[in-house]
Amino acid sequence: MTDHVSRFFEIYDTDSALRRRVDEAVACYPGSLEIRESLVEAVLLPIAAELGLPFTLEELRAYETRKKLSRVKPDTPIEEGEEDEDADFEGYWLLDRGWENDTSVFKR
Repeated sequence: MTDHVSRFFEIYDTDSALRRRVDEAVACYPGSLEIRESLVEAVLLPIAAELGLPFTLEELRAYETRKKLSRVKPDTPIEEGEEDEDADFEGYWLLDRGWENDTSVFKR
């Protein structure tokens, strides 16, 4: 089902309505490390399943790990245009998507 993960993100990258839907759902959650897996389970996985592309948290983690490792190529010169590609990169849902341990984001 790893192909479901990659297919979902192909659609996500090109479908502004899908991105907006995910962004609106994500906005309901504070950006904390403690809840990133819960957020993925509550938002991303159900939306992917609705699209007929179900995948698991473990499959997403494996997909992101492969992508992250393929992006990191030590001692490889940057090709023309690659800088722009990296500038648009938003990060990973499980590995580093801007998550932080800031308890002030939780409402009291």
